[in-house]
Amino acid sequence: MPAPLPHLRLAAVNIDGVLLNDTFSPLIRQMVLERGGQYTAEVEYKLFSQSQLVAARAFAEAAQVTLSPQELLETYLQERERYLAHTPVRVLEGAADLLALLRGLGLRTVCYGGLERAHFERHLGHLAHFFDGPGYVCTDRFRPGIREITREVFRLPYDRVLFIDDVARVAEEAHRLGVPFIGRPGDFEHGHQHTLMRRIGVRHVVRGLREIDGALLRRVDGEAAAGAFAPHGGLVAGITGAGAAHV
Repeated sequence: MPAPLPHLRLAAVNIDGVLLNDTFSPLIRQMVLERGGQYTAEVEYKLFSQSQLVAARAFAEAAQVTLSPQELLETYLQERERYLAHTPVRVLEGAADLLALLRGLGLRTVCYGGLERAHFERHLGHLAHFFDGPGYVCTDRFRPGIREITREVFRLPYDRVLFIDDVARVAEEAHRLGVPFIGRPGDFEHGHQHTLMRRIGVRHVVRGLREIDGALLRRVDGEAAAGAFAPHGGLVAGITGAGAAHV
């Protein structure tokens, strides 16, 4: 049994794009392009890790459509059902091993994301024994949810909680609050999150869950104890205005 991490107390792991495959980016890009919009890094930044209604307003702007946010949300949900019929949600390779590793290192764990709890129970219910407290936190009302999960749900200092997420906007918020962060951008070939994370100087970015091993977690733990994730510790540039080439 490995020795527990001496500093970190909790790992908060995003559900879609980290533990489950990304079923959002491909569909959102398709919907934007079909309506005559352009899918850029700036568009993706405005859409991801937002509440559903805020994302709908950003989508309307990107696709230049006149539907209301609620109408767009209903259209999206209908198209998502059709998309999932041929691209189902699945647990990513290495997800269970990562959760077991986090628990083995003495960390409490929680899952979070923008969909309702039923989404978690349906797709990760068989892994529920790895999670503590509420098990899952829906963040649709308070995106991205770092402050709420850390201070309100678990009542911990910011530097004692590790967040693992696939979205650069979450990395920005983690930096603003001084929260340890590991980025795991998705594999979608037209996605921009890896580029955005690198552009803003995220300290730890991995391509797959198996890269988050004991050595990396101990390194992050030591850096957190030394204050390396404090707000001055370094993102070199913001994302705002980081429009990439059209895809």
